[in-house]
Amino acid sequence: MSAWVLPDHIADVLPSEARHIEELRRTLLDMARCYGYELVMPPLVEHLESLLTGAGEALDLQTFKLVDQLSGRMLGLRADSTPQVARIDAHLLNRRGVARLCYCGPVLHTRPGSPQASREPLQFGAEIYGHSGLEADLEVLSLALDGLNAVQANALAVDLADARIVRALLGGLAVQQQELAEVHQALATKDRSALRSLTQHWPEPTREALHILVQLYGDSQVLIEAEKALPALPAVREALSNLKWLAGHLDGVKVSFDLADSRGYAYYSGATFAVYARGVNDALVRGGRYDEVGAVFGRNRPAAGFSLDLKTLVAALPPQAQRAAIRAPWGHTAALRAAIADWRAKGETVVCALPGHESEIDEFHCDRELTEVAGQWVVQSVGT
Repeated sequence: MSAWVLPDHIADVLPSEARHIEELRRTLLDMARCYGYELVMPPLVEHLESLLTGAGEALDLQTFKLVDQLSGRMLGLRADSTPQVARIDAHLLNRRGVARLCYCGPVLHTRPGSPQASREPLQFGAEIYGHSGLEADLEVLSLALDGLNAVQANALAVDLADARIVRALLGGLAVQQQELAEVHQALATKDRSALRSLTQHWPEPTREALHILVQLYGDSQVLIEAEKALPALPAVREALSNLKWLAGHLDGVKVSFDLADSRGYAYYSGATFAVYARGVNDALVRGGRYDEVGAVFGRNRPAAGFSLDLKTLVAALPPQAQRAAIRAPWGHTAALRAAIADWRAKGETVVCALPGHESEIDEFHCDRELTEVAGQWVVQSVGT
């Protein structure tokens, strides 16, 4: 095998795509700043016990581990930034009121999330701490939608669910962790046969409610059907009411519901959302409420947020056109150097053609050139 072949699901990002990703990053961070979110930069590596505190088995299996040559302690390469941001909120900022935080950086996974996914996502996210009301849920969802609109993701659709519904239906049951995970997987994939087999010895009311839940997906009519068909448990009624409120405050976007979608059931504590775009199979954004995220750091307070992978996002968008640029001859005369500096100061890209070379670039299109006319350096369209 060649020494320069990269590991599976790890790839270089080449110029045009890299520039596009960087512009997406800037746009999303600027949008988050417009909402009042402060940028934090957690480290890529932490002591393993800190990185995985409260994270659960799934994140543990996704985390690369290594030994610190300075201390001999085990370190982990982060697989998700949210636990780190919760630690920052709890221990470093320790604010009494609302904290709005955003981040953008690479994470590393031991296994890809899907057959085409990268094991090195570039994760962008935003989180709000300290407010338990639906206003916070709506704010992070609105920020996600505004960010996607700003980068021209088309035909957005929001899918809503609530982790409390399944949790309430399973309340009081003694279920092994592995069996519980399989039930949640069957619900998420609408696998009625697997669900029937997994719950065959469960109480009949619970089994019936779960089988009804699998069918509750679609438009706003789903909420009406759920109120009639699901047990009248307080947590279920509150969840349905919250989903109705959130949907009613979303304008200009298609909203649907999937009440059996319990992905992240061990993590989320309330309403959850996924944002899709036309022509993209998987969600571009996932988020929701996760009030328990700070408990392991000694500060259990309300939290809601979302994250996305910029590499996945850029693949869902049309390729950018080449950026217009000015071609200039190589030279060291004061007049030429001053002309080049002046155009660059105006925000133009000026590419100097080195002696004996044509510029071989994918990212820029030199549609103009810097030419000396009557002793003055002027920009003219190519071919004139």
